[in-house]
Amino acid sequence: MNRGVERGAGRGPVLGEFLAARRALVSPATVGLPDDGARRVPGLRREEVALLAGVSTDYYIRLEQGRERHPSRQVLEALAGALRLDEDAARHLYRIGLPAVQALATEPTTTVAAPLQQLLDRMPTVPAFVVGPGQDVLAANALAEVLYRGFARFDNLLRMIFLDPYAREFYADWDSCASVAVRNLRATTLVPDGRTEQIIGALTVRSPAFAALWARYEVGPRIQEDKHFHHPDVGEIRLHFEKLTIDSAPGQHLAVYTAEPGTAAADGLALLTSLAAERELPVTRGRGPSSPG
Repeated sequence: MNRGVERGAGRGPVLGEFLAARRALVSPATVGLPDDGARRVPGLRREEVALLAGVSTDYYIRLEQGRERHPSRQVLEALAGALRLDEDAARHLYRIGLPAVQALATEPTTTVAAPLQQLLDRMPTVPAFVVGPGQDVLAANALAEVLYRGFARFDNLLRMIFLDPYAREFYADWDSCASVAVRNLRATTLVPDGRTEQIIGALTVRSPAFAALWARYEVGPRIQEDKHFHHPDVGEIRLHFEKLTIDSAPGQHLAVYTAEPGTAAADGLALLTSLAAERELPVTRGRGPSSPG
């Protein structure tokens, strides 16, 4: 049996973890239930979720315990409503809960193809880099290197956010950045590959902030957003982030930052471009997975 099949067999436990984590986030008052003040754990009780979803308590308990692996879409829709899931979280619930979902993932590649390397070479005025499994930075152009130059290593976005002290200076709103990063990891990790499992394990042990956010099981893909940085060379700079899927390399995506023309951010980006040219930093090539520590 290959590794993907072994993971695919774990749909029940994954679903149970998700349901337990999400019911802990729902207050009784939110769903119109009285709070008697005698709760041993936060959020809803199992029997309350079952009541709201219109299923038996025994059936719901079997779902959480991983003993029931094939809920219908109607049951999952009812649970999504009971747990007040947003669109992204509900979509994640269907992905991990529906038997039709094929969770047999192969190990993604960590090699950046030559044409993609060449594309990075030809993007001198926008920070661009390729992100792989577990949020490893597999390749980056000179401008991206200059943008992130304050970090000890520009190697893994999650390690940088949660384990490098500079992150709290670099990101103007570190709390939001950290939350977005973890929600994105949940959204993109239906069946963790080996590298992603390594990163999650290391950060859970070494970063209480990561462990707390990961345990909340919040889901939200990071496709585009505006980012606010404090850079040592240009001061405050606000850039727009876009995530571009690389269809030829499953598990990889291209991250690009841009600035609105005529703005202070555009001026700051132009200054960073000049600095990158002066330092003659090459495109990063052949990066392999680094230690998460």
